[in-house]
Amino acid sequence: MTTYTARPIGPTALKELRDTDDAGRPAVPFTDDEGGAPLRCCLRRSEPGERIALVSYAPLRRWAGETGAEPGAYDEQGPVFVHADDCAGPATGAYPFAEGAHRTVRRYSAEGHILGGRLVEVKDTFEAAFADAFADPAVALVHVRAVEYGCFLYEVRRP
Repeated sequence: MTTYTARPIGPTALKELRDTDDAGRPAVPFTDDEGGAPLRCCLRRSEPGERIALVSYAPLRRWAGETGAEPGAYDEQGPVFVHADDCAGPATGAYPFAEGAHRTVRRYSAEGHILGGRLVEVKDTFEAAFADAFADPAVALVHVRAVEYGCFLYEVRRP
């Protein structure tokens, strides 16, 4: 069985986002009094008292910049939470943010075009959803997103 890796936002992108986000706005750090925000830098939920920022992030645009893809109208940006300062990154290889909510596994081609998706209802079905997605040779990467708000949670690339 293939094991897939949940990829956080990379260190170069994080450094840029902590200054100016992908919408051109300065990051505005704040203290998270309640905790529970899904952090895309370390793929865990925030703890009360941590300094975080809500920034606009364009995951497909950044991937396209690495690969030369041209996503055209499929390029989008949306809000993500990150630590306001450097963090240690993910502590585990598990699929984060899987508990208690529906997720979609959205498939993208090497050109950055959406090829479809799959609803994932139970944590144990992520391996099957990724295997199903990458069984199609046209799929280059997938985004895991929250169904409720459509928010980007993390990326998985072809193994």
